[in-house]
This record gives sequence, C-alpha cells and structure tokens, in this order.
Amino acid sequence: MRKHIFVFYLLLITQLLHAQNVIDLAGEWSFQIDKENKGIDEKWYAHPLNDKINLPGSMPEKLKGERPSLQTQWTGSLYDSSFYYNPELEMFRRTGNVKFPFFLTPERRYVGAAWYKREIHIPSSWKGKRVMLFLERPHIETTVWINNQRIGSQNSLSTPHEYDITAAVRPGTSTLTLRIDNHDSCAKVGQNSHSITDHTQGNWNGVVGRMYLYVLPEISFKDIQVFPEPDKQQVRVRMVIQGHKSPVKLSLKAESFNSGIPHHVPEITQAFSKNDLKDTLEMVLPMGKDVQLWDEFHPTLYKLTATLTQANQSDTREVEFGMRTFTIQGRWFYVNGRKTMLRGTVENCDFPLTGYPPMDVESWERVFRICRNYGLNHMRFHSYCPPEAAFKAADRVGFYLQPEGPSWPNHDVRLGQGQYIDKYLLEETIRMTQRYGNYASFCMLACGNEPSGGWVPWVSRFVDYWKAKDSRRVYTGASVGGGWAWQPKSQYHVKAGVRGLNWKSKRPETMTDFREYLDTVKQPFVSHETGQWCVFPNFNEIKKYTGVNKAGNFEIFQHLLHTHGMEGKGQDFMMASGKLQALCYKHEIERTLRTPDYAGFQLLALNDYSGQGTALVGILDVFFEEKGYINAEEWRRFCAPTVPLLRTEKFVYTTNETFHANIEIAHFGAEPLQAAKVCYRITDAYGKVYSHGVIGQTDIPIGNLNHIGQVDFPLKDIPSAMKLNIKVQVEGTDAVNDWDFWVYPESVDFASDETIYQTDTLDNKARKILEKGKYSINSLVYWVTYVHNV
Repeated sequence: MRKHIFVFYLLLITQLLHAQNVIDLAGEWSFQIDKENKGIDEKWYAHPLNDKINLPGSMPEKLKGERPSLQTQWTGSLYDSSFYYNPELEMFRRTGNVKFPFFLTPERRYVGAAWYKREIHIPSSWKGKRVMLFLERPHIETTVWINNQRIGSQNSLSTPHEYDITAAVRPGTSTLTLRIDNHDSCAKVGQNSHSITDHTQGNWNGVVGRMYLYVLPEISFKDIQVFPEPDKQQVRVRMVIQGHKSPVKLSLKAESFNSGIPHHVPEITQAFSKNDLKDTLEMVLPMGKDVQLWDEFHPTLYKLTATLTQANQSDTREVEFGMRTFTIQGRWFYVNGRKTMLRGTVENCDFPLTGYPPMDVESWERVFRICRNYGLNHMRFHSYCPPEAAFKAADRVGFYLQPEGPSWPNHDVRLGQGQYIDKYLLEETIRMTQRYGNYASFCMLACGNEPSGGWVPWVSRFVDYWKAKDSRRVYTGASVGGGWAWQPKSQYHVKAGVRGLNWKSKRPETMTDFREYLDTVKQPFVSHETGQWCVFPNFNEIKKYTGVNKAGNFEIFQHLLHTHGMEGKGQDFMMASGKLQALCYKHEIERTLRTPDYAGFQLLALNDYSGQGTALVGILDVFFEEKGYINAEEWRRFCAPTVPLLRTEKFVYTTNETFHANIEIAHFGAEPLQAAKVCYRITDAYGKVYSHGVIGQTDIPIGNLNHIGQVDFPLKDIPSAMKLNIKVQVEGTDAVNDWDFWVYPESVDFASDETIYQTDTLDNKARKILEKGKYSINSLVYWVTYVHNV
C-alpha cells in the first residue's frame, strides 16, 4: 500500500513540475471578425473584442462566419458553371437552401482576418527563462501581440507556429492577442492546393491541435536530428544548441518501446570544451548488435533521450525514431536492403466532420490500419503535409509516407517564375523536415502537385538541394499527370500515363502489362492517381455528415434521381456500379503487378474524394467505411504483399476450347517463400469442383514475375452455359486470388418454328407482330439494341 501511495505522489509531483513548465491555452478566448480588415489600423490588439470562441478549433466548427450563398467566393476552381443557371437545380439556389454540387457544403464559411485574445499568467518561476508560444496548426497566417507589442508573423501551412515571447512578458498577467488571416494571398500556394481549397478540407480560420506556453532553460536544444545507420549498428545525432556560454556535456541513450522485445542502448556522454563548442554538435550512438529495424512488417521504434548540461543548468529532450534506410537501387525502392513495392493511396485532406485533418494519433492510426487491412503500405498526401500525429501513427503501424509541400502551383500560381511560391516552398519543406524528419515513416518528399510555369529547372534545383542535405528519404520534384514533362533530376517519378485498362479497344484479358511504356525509364516509377474509377453516390451516407461539412451535393444528386422517375433506385445503381468499379480496380492493380520494374502505385483512391465535382473514386466512403460491395478480405486477393496472378487471353470460351492460363506470383513480403506449393481449383457457382491440382512447388524470391506454371483445363465436358471460377492459392498462406470466366456451348440448335419471327432490326414486320402480341415495342427495342451491340 505504501508503495502505491509513493508512486501516486511521484506521478503527482511529475505532473506539477510539468505544469510549471507548460501553460495550456485551450479554453475560451475573446473573438472578433475583421471582415473589413481594419483591425491593425484601429489597434484591436489594444482593445476588447466583442465575441467569444473556444479554442482549439476552427471558425466553421464553432459556427462563426456566414452561411454560404450564391455570392460566396470559393477558394478553388469551379469547373462547371451550369449550376448557377440550370432550371433543374433552381431549388438549391434559393436563400436558406443553398447547396452546391462541386464539393461538400460547409455550414459556415469565412475568409479574411479574425482576432483572438486572452489573458495569460506567467509564474514567477519562469523569470530568467525563455518563454515560448506554441500553436500546432493555425490556418493560415498568424500575427502575435503581447501587451500591445507586436512579436511577429508566420504563415506555415505544415508545421506549428512558435514564437519567442521572452522579451515581452514578465511574471504576472499579460494579454496575448492573435490575428489569424486565412485569405489565400497569405501564402499564395495556389487556390486548388489541398492545404487550403474548399474542394477538400476547406479554407478555415482558427487554430487546431495543441496550443500552449512553455519555457526553456537558458541553455537548451534548438533542434535534434537522428540519422540511422543500420549497417553500422549506430545512429548519428546532430544537435543544434542555444544559450551556451561555457563548456557543455551531452549525454545520449535510447530504448525500444513498442516491439515487445526490450532493447536498452547504454548511455554515452561527451564533454565539449570551449574551443570545441559550436552551435551544431554531432555524436554517434552505438545501437549494438541487438538493434531492431523498422519497416512495414516490424515497425520497431526507439526513444532517444538527449541531455545537455552546462554548469547547474540542463535541458532534456526525447526523440522517437526508427532504424531504417529507404534507398533506391536501379528501378526499385529498398527498405533496409529489401526490395519493396509501394501499394499506396492518395489522401486528399477530406475530413468532413471537422474540416481539417485529425490532430490525434488514434484517428490517424485508425486510417493507416484500415489501409493496411486493404493491403496497402504507402500514402501520398496531395499538396499538403499532415500534422505530427500522422507521422507518429504511421511509425507505429509501419507505413511509408510521401508528404508534399502544401502547393498545387497551377491555375493562379506558377512555379519557377520568380513568384513568392518559389521561396516559400523551399522554406516550407525545410520546416517540414526539421519538424518531422526523425519519423521513420517520412520516406519520400515532393514539392507539391502538378506545377505550371518554368517548373522543371526549379524542381531540379529542389531535388539537388535535398539530395545533398538529407539522405534519410528519397526525393522527386513534383507529383504530376501524364502530360507533364519528365523531371531529369528526380530520384523517382510519380507520374501518370502508365495506368488504366485497354477495355475500350480490347476484350478483357490478363496477358498485357505496362512494360512497353516503362522501357526507357531508369528510375523507380510510381503511378500517379491510379484508378479514378467512379461509383454512384451512396445516399445512405448522407446522415453521416453531422459536422462542419454537409453532403449537399449528395442531396442534389438524390433529387435529380427522383425528378427523373428513378426514386428508390439509388442503392441498386450504387451496388451495380460499385461491383464494376471494384472489378476495374482489380484488373488495373493486377496489370501493374504483372509489369517488370513497376515500383508502385498511388490509388485515387481507397476512399472517396469529395472535391472537383464530387469524385466518388473510392471503394470506401470518405470516412474510410465500407459501402457494401467489396470488403477488405476480397480486396486483399489482388492488393497485398503476396498476390497470385493469372495470364490468360480471354474470359469467354466455348466447349470446344481449353481454358489456358499461366500463373505468376508477385511477392513483396518480409522474407522469400521457401518451397511454396501453389494450387488451383475450378468451381461453378454452386461450389462443384471441376478441376484442381498443384501448379508447382518452388522457392519464391522477393519480386514479381515469379512464373510458377500453367493451368490447362479442357472445357468439352461442361454440360451447359455457365460461369466458372478459378482460384489460385499459395498453400499455407493468406495469398489467394480468383477470376471468373464463362463457358458456352460451341453451337446451339434452335428448333424451326414458323410462328417465331427472328430479327435483329426493329422493322415494320416486327412492329406489326408486336401490335398483335403481348410484348411491348419498348421491350423489343431494348433487346434488338442489345443483340446488335453484342
């Protein structure tokens, strides 16, 4: 009992000490909208404000601002103006019932300056220490005043805004004032950038995440960067220190904390004399032969503890990191020396309930675990960088991330033309790597999405800069569509043009791949926004939109269905189009897996994208929840670390033919498969087995194009027209895939009957017969058209 009481008081003392170093700023703030942008001239920082708001949060979240109207100036391009004059949509243009088809409709919206003010109390124990203000994710530009003294302004869209307010505060009560401006001119990244556009999260005003004051001792760490070197069983630790005036001592130690296998790295200490002292110091921490590596299969993490001491002052920091390398050999990515294929999705910053990305680890961990359950290991963040919680969660799940500079420099902004964006993007990515660079999941970086202007020379310099500066990840200039130029300096390419299906010109088959399009590409190629197969809206989803953004677009689509006499058909349309969508994704992903030296894909997307006219491209809804026509187990058959593949020329046969297929395995698992037995089974819709056997038994190395053998199944004994299914499985594993194919009789004898009139044209004779019979002309028109098209 005494032991428990002692532990309780020890925890209480620790919390009190922490409380003395951190002051939480969450709660009620004074607030005022500055619609006319006159607050600075009128010195609102020196006067009371006329409203209240709770922070952290956004103005739309707190129902501050105006209801959208037909006069709303949206942040983003509108690709179809017909909404504003289409008579069918008139009811959605009425005041009080305004809804838009372009994207989700926010309850409230405001663009411009808003002011936030509160009193802060500085304890006497903070005297002589450095006092800092931390705002985790404001949007967009913040300006800070303390007691009417202007501290400065910041406009990062990707990292916290931190201000040193030491010179402006004294022990006692002070007034903290924030002016936040979310006009897109505050960062000029491009109105369609997912960091600011109404197509995705929305252009909101406020502060989300953590917000607090904290103190630093006179001597302290300014930055710590950890550079793992697994091959040497060590890490290089680069530390920037501040406030040093005399010799210092640095101590480093580390321990694993999430693997279930404890690993404690002994502490090392190094003294730096006055002659050796610099702002940037470096030490090497041996990790030992028992070091555990980080990857998608074993996401082991370490916590580094660094302590800086000078005389009787010290500063201690903890940094999470993983022991991994993410490198390139030829046309492939390698994680810790193992060939890796990226199976990714694009995350578009669609979070309708809040209108901004989650700021907590648990929410992001849910997203990554769902993606992992659907066989993915990679995520690209389209023209934005997620908050720190996303990196923490990805580290724990084992996910490879490609954040981007928060820019789509197109339409209203040009890259490489000497505009503000040129300087901003480099500075912003520097801030991103300083803040998030230690996270093992931060494996790739691009400046943004689909630039215009003189962008190729600019991104070439961008890649050269980062290759020389930080080897912990790989770099591409920008993620681009198929019509954009190749980027000669990029270490890898994220580009369209090598994706899709050829069903417009050829019958469905699985013989072809993309090799002819990649023969000249020398670096790893990752397909840009693969898929984009759309599905009919799920109107049952409307009730889920209980937060900031409402599904007014879905309500419009539902209304149109009703006015065209198809009320009640929405679910049928969604399920039918969804089955086709899933089939298209299956065949496109398999075509990618069949291609030699295809390093990865980024789907658009696993979940729906609410913008650009409502792009329902996901097999999951925007909330990462199933729609009902395919589940994770079915999806993993063709999208997983190990996937059986089938090459066949067609899927429709007659009984005088033989079903022939070559079988391959794409295997990107943790280890090669030893003596793997690959089997097949052919069944009908009722489960009756028509053929089965072992295709081959062999070692399967990591990679694709692993040929196993072939299946030859004569169809002469199939008794009638039917659908068959061939299933291929690696015995003893979860690797299984299947394909439907159809078998028809070689010929069918129709009994001659003069009372039956056969035609493939709706001619006069057919019309006269129909007028006397029970079938309608409309029915025959349908079947004549069907037969003619077939």
